[in-house]
Amino acid sequence: MILMTSLTKKIALLGIITAANVVIARTFLIPIPFTHGNINLCDAGIVLAALLFGSRAGGAVGALSGLLLDLISGYPQYMFFSLLAHGTEGYIIGQLGQKKQWLGLLTGTLVMVTVYFGADSFLYTVPTGLVGIPLNLLQGVIGVTVGYLLVVGLNKRLAF
Repeated sequence: MILMTSLTKKIALLGIITAANVVIARTFLIPIPFTHGNINLCDAGIVLAALLFGSRAGGAVGALSGLLLDLISGYPQYMFFSLLAHGTEGYIIGQLGQKKQWLGLLTGTLVMVTVYFGADSFLYTVPTGLVGIPLNLLQGVIGVTVGYLLVVGLNKRLAF
């Protein structure tokens, strides 16, 4: 029998959250015409990890979820940008969200949108980056809302 430490349990749980996040984001997917992206629920799992386990966990789940999602979705040109965008988003939400959740959620979402604007502008054109801003913002708002509601529900039912 293997003795699982608290750290081992946390790493295992974060791995499960990452895997579930990728599956859910890949399942509930809305392709966006005229862009190179889609709206998904990736941000929900990031918010969940960040608010329940802190900035490092949020950053790790965000980075891995973003990278893996793009890799398996046929957008490998975005995978390192997504690692940066969602990893930073998760870290910021976890860091700022410990004191002021709304500030963490807002700042994390805006950073994610900014990184994707830069990525679209670098990979394609600035007008493509501009078209992506409201769509990435919509994805962020939907994901943050779903993630926040999950955290509220879990906090009421579990002893975190």
